[in-house]
Amino acid sequence: MDKRIFWLALGSFTISTEGFVVSSLLPEIATDAGISVPLAGTLITAFALAYAVGAPVLATLTGDWDRRRVILWTLAFFVLGNVVAGLSSSFAVLLAARIVMALASGLFAATAQATAVAMVDSHHRARAIAVVVGGTTVAVAIGAPLGALLATFAGWRGTFFAIAAFGALAGLVLAWRLPRGMTGTRLSLQARLGAALRPGVLPVLATTLLALTGAFTVFSYIAPLAMQGAGLGEIALPALLLAFGVGAVAGNIAGGQLADRIGATRTVGGSLALLTGIMALLSAVPALPPALAVPLLFALMVLWGLIGWALPPAQASRIVKLAPDAAPIVLSLNASALYFGVALGAVVGGAVLRFGGPVDLGVVAALFPLAALGVLLASRRGAEPAAVPAE
Repeated sequence: MDKRIFWLALGSFTISTEGFVVSSLLPEIATDAGISVPLAGTLITAFALAYAVGAPVLATLTGDWDRRRVILWTLAFFVLGNVVAGLSSSFAVLLAARIVMALASGLFAATAQATAVAMVDSHHRARAIAVVVGGTTVAVAIGAPLGALLATFAGWRGTFFAIAAFGALAGLVLAWRLPRGMTGTRLSLQARLGAALRPGVLPVLATTLLALTGAFTVFSYIAPLAMQGAGLGEIALPALLLAFGVGAVAGNIAGGQLADRIGATRTVGGSLALLTGIMALLSAVPALPPALAVPLLFALMVLWGLIGWALPPAQASRIVKLAPDAAPIVLSLNASALYFGVALGAVVGGAVLRFGGPVDLGVVAALFPLAALGVLLASRRGAEPAAVPAE
């Protein structure tokens, strides 16, 4: 397999680190901006919405451009967004910078995967995509905790500057290593959205949307839950994210293997059922004394990472099986559904904190994977052939 693909994974790592570390920075950003934490959470909502809407639109517009040029421009705008965020003098400027980063991130992710596929033969395409996507997994496990740790010493602005430096490094290496002249095919936005109307695709997208809404109802505000609910100090947030990341790495691997062994639909169903329980248990954390709350929270974060990250590869397997001839299109739709879920989860979690408190986050979040499980079961029943009446 072409070794240059690993440099694309470095780009994925950098971009995903920024995406996952922001939740741990919200309290400090809110304090500096003189706003509430739920209002600061619009940084997550705006990013996710821009990613979900912008990625398919920009991928459509740039589909037949030179992929090397697209990748380098997306990294340039991503670096610029991080620098502007670090220098921002107001919350509005910071919000605008995150929207720029989201548009760059979404187009980078789509183009990087397409480039990786173009650089290998047909027998190594799945492995090539796995390497690029693996950068995101490493970002969850290592990048986000390191970014949160850096923020405790250099402030949230220092984290944005550090990510900008990594993005610039990735851009310089890819400018040197990526071949020129790789172009794709421009697909119309209508063709991309039309794939959602294929039989069975919409229920899968709804399942992804609901599952991620539940997850980010809590994850967007993990800092208030940990600090106010469990009594953790700011210095402990990186360790908490690391616990989640360790579970996520194991879950990402296990999810693919389980989907192959017992089937993708069963894997998704089991994950959703367990996630419902884990989310509900998170609401028990603030009700316990710190001596019990802290170890319970860490244990739940590992389990959450393990179970939650078993879901994406199984969902990807389900949707590709429904439309194997349009795999890139339906996968991009699934990614958009994922980020719509992130955006909705940040809104729901912010409303919970506004009208309740950290103790309510888990219970509200649990309703969404439970609803996703209902969609899954209903779609399975709808797909089963009708029984033939006895003569």
